[in-house]
Amino acid sequence: MEKHELLQTTVEHIDIKVVNVVPMIEMMERTAFQARNLARAARIVDAMVADPQATTILTLAGSLVSAGQKAVILDLLRCNAIDVIVSTGANIVDQDFFEALGFRHYQGTPFADDNALREQMIDRIYDTYIDEEQLRVCDETTRLIADGLAPKTYSSREFIQAMGAYLDQHHPTAESIVLECYRRHVPIFVPAFSDCSAGFGLVAHQVANPEAHMSIDSVKDFRELTAIKVWAGTTGLLMLGGGVPKNFVQDIVVSAEFLGYEAAMHQYAVQLTVADERDGALSGSTLKEANSWGKVSLAQEQMVFGEITVTLPLLAGYVYHRGSWHARQPRAWAQVLDSGRALQLAGQAV
Repeated sequence: MEKHELLQTTVEHIDIKVVNVVPMIEMMERTAFQARNLARAARIVDAMVADPQATTILTLAGSLVSAGQKAVILDLLRCNAIDVIVSTGANIVDQDFFEALGFRHYQGTPFADDNALREQMIDRIYDTYIDEEQLRVCDETTRLIADGLAPKTYSSREFIQAMGAYLDQHHPTAESIVLECYRRHVPIFVPAFSDCSAGFGLVAHQVANPEAHMSIDSVKDFRELTAIKVWAGTTGLLMLGGGVPKNFVQDIVVSAEFLGYEAAMHQYAVQLTVADERDGALSGSTLKEANSWGKVSLAQEQMVFGEITVTLPLLAGYVYHRGSWHARQPRAWAQVLDSGRALQLAGQAV
């Protein structure tokens, strides 16, 4: 098949506003296994959103935007249910920013001839296709953004804000997590920022500007997130998948304590994952295990072992249609961080 024939059917994003799943979740609560776990998780997230003192932190791992979950996250942002995002680079750059530039992901098949796909510059994520030529435009755009910044170190949050400003200027009507967070002052952190399409653009930027270039400082990410934890007090987690974002955001409790602050464990915690705990790997480690490290309270925590493209729309739909978010006020933590107050987290009072 020709390239244009393979890249024909676009992935469409799920709209949780269309179907009220509250009655279904309530029925699932009276069943068993992962259905009951999902129902309990939905109630915990709803309680977290309803808590006027709680800062809600969303983590993203795996290919979620490319799999049609972007609108779910946008709807949660638009009802002020999310205050901070910690993500892999792929979701933010290769997928969300990529689509904001006007490109799309396409339905494919896991049974494709991958050599044939490579010859036509088509990248595959299981049953989803991406045009590699378009992805390189995304790489180049991150280089252009880097070229326009003063040569110094930035947190990934600061660079992603620059990406949001670029979209606001050049693609103001884009349906984009990066753009929405930029406008709402919701900070996005990508601790392993070079491990995505942006890495290519940043390498090109530094090679072209060997004496005066910008760079990403993951320690600054950690410091800024720790500052949010200290300021917020009560925090809750909705973790989609595991990986670096999961550990990074759990560790800010320990980081705050290490700096001498009294920091409560995350009071709410839900993780949606298919990873298994038996091999001791991070993505499948339970929230009860995190309690032993002093990171997560056991008062309101729930693991849900199920594939996220199935479990997330149900959980998010429950939160949306329950409506506990209606009176919720935005936290705008990015504005606070931009004020420079995070620099005070070095032994001085905040």
